[in-house]
Amino acid sequence: MNLGNSVLVLLAAVASFAVTALLGKWMVPLLHRINFGQTIREEGPKWHKKKNGTPTMGGFLFIIGIFLASAVCLPLYYSQGGQDPYLRNQSVTKAVGGLLMALGFGFVGFIDDYIKVVKKRNLGLNVRQKLVLQFLVAGAYLLCLYLSGVGTSTIFPFLGSVDLGVWFWILSAVGIVAVVNAVNFTDGIDGLNASVTFFAAVTFMVLSGILHLYGMSIVAAAVAGGCLGFLLWNFNPAKVFMGDTGSLFLGGVVCALGFGTNLPVFILLIGIVYLCEILSVVLQVTYFKATHGKRIFKMTPIHHHFEMCGWSEVKICVVFSLVTILFGALSVLALLYGF
Repeated sequence: MNLGNSVLVLLAAVASFAVTALLGKWMVPLLHRINFGQTIREEGPKWHKKKNGTPTMGGFLFIIGIFLASAVCLPLYYSQGGQDPYLRNQSVTKAVGGLLMALGFGFVGFIDDYIKVVKKRNLGLNVRQKLVLQFLVAGAYLLCLYLSGVGTSTIFPFLGSVDLGVWFWILSAVGIVAVVNAVNFTDGIDGLNASVTFFAAVTFMVLSGILHLYGMSIVAAAVAGGCLGFLLWNFNPAKVFMGDTGSLFLGGVVCALGFGTNLPVFILLIGIVYLCEILSVVLQVTYFKATHGKRIFKMTPIHHHFEMCGWSEVKICVVFSLVTILFGALSVLALLYGF
């Protein structure tokens, strides 16, 4: 990475962090004033009741920070030239299209939050409504990739590039929606989602640098900076929650980074925490129905299981972040030595 690209990546991270952190000084009190408070569900841990009324939809903080940082740094990078026009077009589509996809998922989350907070329907959108909207967003992004000439090959560790044909688009649509919802499940305790996604973004920033995909490095740096800035307001005890607005946006960003680097399979490694969160829910529900009321975990998603075992929210954030760092390091080694 040359000095100019390194400066842009650093600028994206710092700008996103600063905008997100400073916005909180204005937006958190605003959310308080307009009574955009979180309603804690009855089936959740009892000690979460004290969080009732904490402002939600705080995801707007890092959404704005990430977009402003990217809007400044991406044009500066692409204006340098030096790229094959065809590859440059694909790179722009992956970076900008990925951010727009994340914004689309964030909008779905906003609708859900709005129904919960303003309409006082605590469950928000029903499952069918969410899935239809999410598949529409994922489909629009994949259509953009197809129209820009992105092929159906993807990279697998130790196998190299594998052409999946039409299955690439089908599996991608299902995979994107699954990952977005997995990231959403991870948002259940103070600081957890932002912490895990910070380290996932840092990992993708490193992978992008190795692959010389500096447009994606800029996006990843902006995401990392935004998550870190948000943690100033969201770490335990949280002054604001990101809501589905923020968690679905982050899910879209993780997918954008995976597809933007042509490493969507690596999301399974880097996002191992997300995967465990959603699998714990699936296993719990399946086992509960099959055994007529028995449970595998004390509560799901799995971070609540560890809470019920006596772990503090801070300990869960630290352990889950360390797991993300470990699997992020494994993904970097897989890219360097797995081909």
